[in-house]
Amino acid sequence: MKTTKNRWLIALAAVGIHISIGSVYAWSVFTNPLIEQFGWGLGEVSLTFSIAIAFLGVSAAFMGHFVEKHGPRKSGMVAASFFGLGTLGAGLAVSLESLWLLYFSYGVLGGFGLGVGYITPVSTLVKWFPDRRGLATGLAIMGFGFASLVFSPIMNAFITSVGIAATFFILGGLYMIIMFTAALYLEPPPQGWVPAGFKEAKTENGRLQKQDLSQLTANEAVKTKRFWFLWTMLFINVTCGIAILAVASPMAQEITGMTAATAATMVGLMGLFNGLGRIGWASISDYIGRPNVYTAFFLIQIVAFVMLPSITHVLLFQVVLFFIMTCYGGGFASIPAYIGDLFGTKQLGAIHGYILTAWALAGLVGPMIASYIRETTNSYAGTLYIFTGMFIVALAVSLFIRVDIRQLRAQSNKQGLVS
Repeated sequence: MKTTKNRWLIALAAVGIHISIGSVYAWSVFTNPLIEQFGWGLGEVSLTFSIAIAFLGVSAAFMGHFVEKHGPRKSGMVAASFFGLGTLGAGLAVSLESLWLLYFSYGVLGGFGLGVGYITPVSTLVKWFPDRRGLATGLAIMGFGFASLVFSPIMNAFITSVGIAATFFILGGLYMIIMFTAALYLEPPPQGWVPAGFKEAKTENGRLQKQDLSQLTANEAVKTKRFWFLWTMLFINVTCGIAILAVASPMAQEITGMTAATAATMVGLMGLFNGLGRIGWASISDYIGRPNVYTAFFLIQIVAFVMLPSITHVLLFQVVLFFIMTCYGGGFASIPAYIGDLFGTKQLGAIHGYILTAWALAGLVGPMIASYIRETTNSYAGTLYIFTGMFIVALAVSLFIRVDIRQLRAQSNKQGLVS
């Protein structure tokens, strides 16, 4: 008989993949060294990161079906190959002093690996953790959020000691080792498998263990209202959160008068709370339900964004901003479990890939809105009030989706009684 793998080691393997690809968030560590060595402009160097994030969204959408068809092991190997080769190619680009090769290697190839690697473990984890969907997906996606904290000092130390090109070569090899090793352990659970005590836990431990409302393919899911409700909620949450990330330092200095050094420390801590929000909110969603968590995100952020322009106390300003970051990270981590609840696990990876197009678009829209309003009004307050309005829309959507869920549940219960 085939031995069933340890699901916690499956989760650890997922963290290994996500913490590797999440190092893309530490790209800024390379910015000044590349500018100083080659005289490239800030915009030229930063474009590498933008290309990578754009290809993350595109590849997640288009490769979701590949992940479902070929499984997490093969998909993980594809992600390891592309992200590893993209990073190695970045080392070659630096050696050849080619900005275009850097765009293609780290941006296009690396970005493709990012997208495949991001969605690869998710549907597998949901199947291994029917009792703790939020916790499991939160663990993996937390790795993505914490990666910059792990890799930033490593990158900085390597750049100082061996140079930029060698740093990319070392990291490329390291990523491939970690990701290939993790991918080899990934596999879905055996057909019909459930964790020990799961049925008893449904009624005894207080978690909201409800039957999945449907089992849809990705192409069926995109034709439903609830898919677009989820897409809209994620889009608004990410648009506003990523915009705040883009302007946090100058905004804090303008509103509270804090020093540049204090603002820089605050930005580092924002990454920490981004990661904590991913595991924290996703775990909470196992107890209070995904709809309640998303409604909480938007209620908290409506209050927070209204308050921010008038908070001049440095510590209080940072506390409010950290709360916003937990909601930003929590939105990413809770969405896969929400997808599983509404559409089942049949093609969760593919549906998740389609939903992540909201991230790709938000990455462009959020910073653009923040920059435009700041330049037009000469103040960040206008930006924050516009985002407050967007969160009111998101709150309404989080309530509308409940109507759809209730109708679907009633229909499901009726069918169950008939059968």
